[in-house]
Parts: sequence; structure tokens; C-alpha cells
Amino acid sequence: MSNQDQQPPWGKKNKPQTPEEVVAQLINKLQDFFSDNKKPPPPPGDAPHQPSGPSSPFASIGKLLAIALVIIILQGVYSSFFKISPGEVGVVLRLGEYSRTTPPGLHFKIPYIDKLFKVDVESIRKEEFGFRSRFPGQQATFDRKGYDMESLMLTADKNVINVAWIVQYRVADPYAYLFKVANVRQAIRDMSESVTRRIVGNMDFDYVLSNRDLLAASVKNELQDNLDKLFPTGMTGVSIGTVQFQDINPPDPVKPAFNEVNEADQDMKRLVNEAQETYNRVIPKASGDAKKIIEQAYGYRAQRINDAQGESQRFMDILKEYKNAPDVTRQRMYLETMKEILPNVQSVYVIDKDQQSPIPLLNITSAAGLANQPK
Repeated sequence: MSNQDQQPPWGKKNKPQTPEEVVAQLINKLQDFFSDNKKPPPPPGDAPHQPSGPSSPFASIGKLLAIALVIIILQGVYSSFFKISPGEVGVVLRLGEYSRTTPPGLHFKIPYIDKLFKVDVESIRKEEFGFRSRFPGQQATFDRKGYDMESLMLTADKNVINVAWIVQYRVADPYAYLFKVANVRQAIRDMSESVTRRIVGNMDFDYVLSNRDLLAASVKNELQDNLDKLFPTGMTGVSIGTVQFQDINPPDPVKPAFNEVNEADQDMKRLVNEAQETYNRVIPKASGDAKKIIEQAYGYRAQRINDAQGESQRFMDILKEYKNAPDVTRQRMYLETMKEILPNVQSVYVIDKDQQSPIPLLNITSAAGLANQPK
């Protein structure tokens, strides 16, 4: 007896199939369903086989419509979910009308009704005027040939100047950026060139050369205001980040003359600085000497006045005492005077009124001097 005969009745049920078998059966069923030569099941018993007639054309059309319907459903399910990357936002339109703005992440939309637009709101975009960057990076090169019409400008003092600048911006309002203005990039270029030419045209040549930071700030503020207000549909949805003047020089044909003017101007400034340095060194010293002489004169005057006032006051004090005691005061004045005079006297002579000649006295000072001399 074979193993098949030994199996119980319940062993004849379908066993779990492998994935390969499931896929093969599914393919066979689809082939049988969509096959045009599908044979009918054989009749029961020994009845003779009846040949099948030609298939109906409406059956093929129905099968094609079923296939198209399945494809449309699968495509709709696939397109119902969308992913927004970091740094982007999604603008969803429903039947052509703005519906919502989606942040980064996985989102759902109604297929065939909602339309998605992805906008990068983190990247910094830039527009270059008067030059173009070649091979941007650490070793970037710039090409200025052919862009003279963008950079040539006329200043207020009727001088021609060559200005190259950069405008950096990013998307601030995705919906306005997509639908308010047809070409935002061209609008920014046209407006930036107009604003820059107007501001430079109102300044003198020397002011433009030496105040590029102030000019860049003015261009940035006015450019943002114009982009937000001058368009009839509202703002363009961009935010101006930086306006930077890269190069400001005179045109090539007038550079030699311009360099000569700069050299003369530098020489003039050098001479002025040297004269100012001499002035700062000599004038303060002379002013100090004059003030010193004046202060010395004031001091001398004060000293003379004080001395005179002191002598006068001393004389008045002596006069007062003299009036009180004339003899005593006279004697005291005589002794004080002799005390000041006698130490400076070298010889002393005493004259008697009864003698005809003076009496010689010993020169004490000379004798003391001879005695102190070394032998």
C-alpha cells in the first residue's frame, strides 16, 4: 500500500503553500481571466463537446477598461501620500485654489483633486550683476567679459563708474513666490538694477568709492520696499538677505587718468597731514611757552605786591611801637641794624673828637685769618 493510501481523509486538505506557489497561482488566474481563448468547462457525462463560438468584442473592451481602472486606482493610491524634505514646504492647491501649506514630513492629499508644489525655503539664492561666477567654491573665478552694460553707471558729478554687486535672497512666502509674480528672479534683477542705478546716480564719484557699505544698506532697504509695494498683486514672497558691492572701479579707458588723480590726491593729503603734524607740534609748544611767561608775570606781580604790602605793614607796626616808646624802639632798631652790619665789616675805626687822626686798632679779622693759615 502506498503512502497516499495510508493518509487519513483529512490529510487530503490543502497544505500551507510557499510564497512562490502563491505568486504562480495568482499569475495563472490572471492569465485565465484575461485570456481570449478561455475554454468552457467540459459538459457532464459523455455528451459530445460543442465547439465554442467567436468571443464578443465587448468583452475585450470591458477587460481593457478594467485594467485601466485598476491602474488609475493604484496610481491614485500611490500619489495620495507625499513627503516634504527638511528645508522645504509644500503648497497644496485643491481644484486650482490654494488649500494649505504643509511642513516637512509625510502628508496625505486627495488624488486627482489636490496638486502639490514643493518650494525650498532654506536655500539662499543670489543674483550677480556685472560679473558671473565660474566654478563656485573655494577657488571660485569670476567672468566680467560681456557684462559691462549691467555695471556701467553715471554718478551725480557726471562721472562713469563700474559697479559690480550681489543680491542674496530666500523664499519667505511660498504661495506668493509661486503665484503672485510670473518670474520672481527676473523681477528681482530688474528692480535691483533700477534701485542701484538711482542711488549711485544721486551720489558723487568719490562718495561711491569710499562708502560702499552705506550704499549697500540703502539698496537693500529700498529694494525690499519696492518688491513688497510696487507690484499690484502684492509682495513677491522673497526676503532680501544681503546686498554686497563686490567691485567699484572706473572703466578701463579712464583708469590711467583716474590713477593720476588719485596719486595727486594722495600727495595733497600727505602734505596736508605733514603741515597738520607741524602745526600740532609747534603751535601747542608756543602756546605753552606764552602761558608760562604770562603765569610767571602774574607770579612776579603777586610777589612784588605781597612784599610791598609786607614791608608797609612792618613799617606801620614799627611806627606804632615807636610812638609808644621812642627811646626803647630807637635803641632796639640801632642794635638790630648793627647786628646785621657788623658781621660783614672788615676794619673798625674809632674816631675821637679831640684827636686829629684816627686811632689804629688791631685787625682782629686779619690776624685770625693769618693764624688759621697753614705754616
